[in-house]
Amino acid sequence: MTREENGAQRVAVAMSGGVDSAVSALLLRQEGADVAGVTMRLYSENDADPESDDIRDARGVAERLGIPHLVCDLGSEFRRQVIQSFCKEYAAGRTPNPCVVCNQYIKFGALFDFVRAKGYDTLATGHYARLERDEQCRVRIRVAADATKDQTYVLWSLKQEVLRHVRFPLGEITKEQARALAEQNGFVNAHRRDSQDICFIPNGDYVQFLARYAGITPTPGNYLDTGGAIIGKHKGMLCYTIGQRKGLGMSFGKHMFVCEKNAADNTVTLCDGEELFRHTLTASRVNWISGECPASPVRAQAKIRYAQRAADATVFPMENGRVRVEFDEAQRAIAPGQSVVFYDGEYLLGGGIIDA
Repeated sequence: MTREENGAQRVAVAMSGGVDSAVSALLLRQEGADVAGVTMRLYSENDADPESDDIRDARGVAERLGIPHLVCDLGSEFRRQVIQSFCKEYAAGRTPNPCVVCNQYIKFGALFDFVRAKGYDTLATGHYARLERDEQCRVRIRVAADATKDQTYVLWSLKQEVLRHVRFPLGEITKEQARALAEQNGFVNAHRRDSQDICFIPNGDYVQFLARYAGITPTPGNYLDTGGAIIGKHKGMLCYTIGQRKGLGMSFGKHMFVCEKNAADNTVTLCDGEELFRHTLTASRVNWISGECPASPVRAQAKIRYAQRAADATVFPMENGRVRVEFDEAQRAIAPGQSVVFYDGEYLLGGGIIDA
C-alpha cells in the first residue's frame, strides 16, 4: 500500500514565519498527513545572524504542532536567480516582479527539489489558490475562494510536473478564518502583519538597494515628449515607473505621466494621461498551465498587475514561446518586465513577461 493509499502522505510545508504557512501546516496535520515544516534561508544584509525572526517563528509553530522543522539554505541561489535578475531588469529600464521569479526558481524550483530529495511526496505553501484535476488528470489552478486574497497571479509559471506534487491548503478559506485558527491554536504569529514589500527590500527603497547591492546608481538624463523633443531633465531613469505622475521634479503646466523608459540613451518619455492607454502588448517566456500551447487564438481575461481586475482579451500564440495580447478595452500603464496573466473565468490559463 502506498502512502497516498493509507492517507499518510508526507508533506513538507514551506513555512515563512507568517500566519498563512503556519495555518497550512495546521490544516494538513489535522487531516492526518505526515507533516514537516521547512523554512528557506534566503537573503539578509545581516549575515552575522543566520537565525532570522522568520526561521525562529516558523520553528516555534512547528514545535507547537509537534512536527519536524528543517531549514534549507538557498541564499546563493536566491541572490543569483532573484536579486541579480531584479537588478539587471531595473538597469535595463524594465519593472520586474521578483515574487514571480522566486516562485519559479526558488520556492517551486530549488525548494521543491530539496523536499522531494528528502523523501516528501508534496510541497505545500500558504498561497491562496485552489488546485483541481481535469478529465485528463492535468492539474488546474483555480482562483481562491477568498477572491480578495487570491494569489494565482504569481503562480503562472508553474508546470504540470511540479503541480502534481503541490498543495495549497488555504484555497477554500478566508484570511480572517486563517487568523482565527492561528489564534485558537496559540501561534505566536497569529496577528503578524502581512508583508507588503519586496522581502529583500523591506523599506521599499529599491533605488537605494540597487546602489548598495549592485552599484547601480541613478544617472541624470533627458525627459522627452512623445515626439522625441527634450522637455526637461530627470534625476535618473531608475527613479521612475510607468504611469508615474508625482515626483517628476518639474512642472509642465499640465499633468504628465511616465510612459516609456529607454536605458540605451537614458531617457524618460512623458505623455498626457490618454497616451498611457494601449490595446496591445507582447510577452515572452510564456507558460501554459496545461502544458500545451494553444494552436489558435484564445479568448480570455487578462491582467497586467497583481491587484487589477482581469479584462477581456484575445491571446494570440506566436513563435518562440511568445504571445500577443489584444484587449477589448485599452489598458493603462502597461509596464515591460511585469507579468501578463491569462484566465478562463476562475481558472488560470498561464502567463508571461511583458516585453512591450
